[in-house]
Amino acid sequence: MKTILIKNGIIITFGEKNKVLYNHALLIEDGLIKKIAPRKAFRGKYSRVIDATGKVVTPGFINAHMHFYSTFARGLTKAKPSKNFLEILNNLWWRLDKKLSNSDSYYSAIIPLINAVRKGTTTIIDHHASPFAIKGSLSVIEKAVRETGLRACLCYELSDRDGNERAREGLEENAEFIKQSKTVGGNFIKAMFGLHASFTLTNSTLEEAGELGRALDAGFHIHAAESQSDQIFCEAHHKKRVIERLLDFGTLGPKTIAAHCVHVNEKEMDILKQTGTAVVHNPQSNANNSVGIADLVKLSEKGVLTGLGTDAMTVNMLEEVRTGVWLQHLKHDPSKGFAEPVNALLNGNAKIANRYFTGIGELKEGFQADIILMDYFPPTPMDENNFYGHLVFGLSQSAVDTTIVNGQILMENKKLKINVDEEEVSRKSMELAKKLWNRF
Repeated sequence: MKTILIKNGIIITFGEKNKVLYNHALLIEDGLIKKIAPRKAFRGKYSRVIDATGKVVTPGFINAHMHFYSTFARGLTKAKPSKNFLEILNNLWWRLDKKLSNSDSYYSAIIPLINAVRKGTTTIIDHHASPFAIKGSLSVIEKAVRETGLRACLCYELSDRDGNERAREGLEENAEFIKQSKTVGGNFIKAMFGLHASFTLTNSTLEEAGELGRALDAGFHIHAAESQSDQIFCEAHHKKRVIERLLDFGTLGPKTIAAHCVHVNEKEMDILKQTGTAVVHNPQSNANNSVGIADLVKLSEKGVLTGLGTDAMTVNMLEEVRTGVWLQHLKHDPSKGFAEPVNALLNGNAKIANRYFTGIGELKEGFQADIILMDYFPPTPMDENNFYGHLVFGLSQSAVDTTIVNGQILMENKKLKINVDEEEVSRKSMELAKKLWNRF
């Protein structure tokens, strides 16, 4: 029986009743957290003992909205300058995703996955698009996830923007991968039914997707009201707002993620609350695309479950949460919006992820041993009452030392332990990116 004892660190549990535990130790047994107790309670022999002196011990972070395929846009200079969100889609993303092959999808996934290990992000909810290489695309991404030892929930971005044949393939890819994940995914690979956005989906496609997803008992993952243009299109063509339209087609609910929701009104917020739909905030992407700042304060006041994603801007969740705080202050005033982004990261993401996975996002006996160690000597008192301040202004500037998933050590002493040759993977990725850029 494989056991790992982590001792001498400050254990921070996260969860609704976050605890900051000094002079405690944590025991991992066969991939699960077996025991958290005062260190004097541990006197046995263990397979491994990790000395966490000078470190905090926390759950691995969760990224609730990601696009792995965005990797191949890094450094791309061939896209025209764009003045608004629709131009960004047309000039960059919809040109890029049309050129992706399944090999591209694999390498563009494994690069950020490796970096996620380095940054302590252990679970990722991804949203993939490759409209001329749809079939099998989710399986090659699954391969990358399994090779790095992380957890991921995957989906394919169904859209009508590339014609009926592509839409049909998107429906099939989602359905087949959902079935596959239920059979062999275990607690590492999960699936949702991916939808691009209201403005690129016809009524017939949205209706078919809704029926198919519900029959498979799958949640939906969709961009909702990211830009005001999404609402304008929906009101002009469907005489209703985005969230109202999604409600009509049965795509909202406790297993659904509505990413962004920058431009939802109070009525839509009420619908999101009533249906149990989760909203995932992506502050860096929203600022970068100049689409606005989602009202995380009001969403939280309404009781909407909110999480935090990166939309592929980073896999470093502490970088993202800091931006979230600054932008909520900018939207409101410095007295509001500090706790909401942090709560979205530490608690909201765990609640969202546990709608698909089991027992992640909290250090708790019986939960999965997805654990990170970060360098940190608190320079001021640190407890449950002020931990958010230490996270935003202290831990966010610290390095991840060790990353563990399911009791497997993926990085230790800042050195990767995964069975992936990072240099070789990056070399091959560069070769493929050059070819894609020539096709762009």
